[in-house]
Amino acid sequence: MNANQIFNLENKVALITGASKGIGEAIARHLAACGAKVVINSRKQEDLDQVAESIVASGGQCIGLAANAGDTQGCKELIEKAVAHFGGIDILVNNAATNPVYGPVLNSEEWAFDKIMNINVKAPFEISKLVHPIMKQRGGGSIINISSIAGITPDPGLGLYSVSKAALNMLTKVTAKEWGVDGIRVNAICPGLIKTKFSETLWQNEQILNHFVKKLPIARMGTVDEIAGLALFLASDAAGYCTGGIYSADGGTTI
Repeated sequence: MNANQIFNLENKVALITGASKGIGEAIARHLAACGAKVVINSRKQEDLDQVAESIVASGGQCIGLAANAGDTQGCKELIEKAVAHFGGIDILVNNAATNPVYGPVLNSEEWAFDKIMNINVKAPFEISKLVHPIMKQRGGGSIINISSIAGITPDPGLGLYSVSKAALNMLTKVTAKEWGVDGIRVNAICPGLIKTKFSETLWQNEQILNHFVKKLPIARMGTVDEIAGLALFLASDAAGYCTGGIYSADGGTTI
């Protein structure tokens, strides 16, 4: 099998949460460019429509379906609509995430803990369970959880977020171990500092940015396309023997 074949996603359907911007949008564009039929999701339909129209204009197949990843019933309806439109789901990218607080855990309140865990851990758990029987019936699939290096080593001020991403990493390993028999591979990507709106409070402050960058072997922030490339690999047959992996893409932060 040559390189063109091994990364060919024709006849595959991909669902990406949190895909109206940033890493999720970049992943959607990469998968669509390799032939996948793509369903993008976030909370605002108008944002999704803009991205979907751009992907279609570039020759891809894409629809946007709004739903809150933290609403299990809403996600069930999202998946039903995706299947009704494209016939199934072969690739799931759990990218939706939140971090509404910054500071020590001692100052964190219960509402913040509940919101972070609901979106960052429970949502991927529930969505993956909903997609499992669909993938199993189709002979297998690939689930990619977008985690963070904060789930490997805690970042100052990101305590609850770090806990949630560590839990997501373990969820990745547990489901990989249990679902391999069904032909379903589950892997996680742990980005470092990537230039997105989600991380803008870090990179817009030159002092904070310099603090992070000067410690990196690759002395710069990463790009969304560099994360999307790794997601494409994990979604494709090139990663057919990869499951349960926790892949860092962090410029060397965790060395």
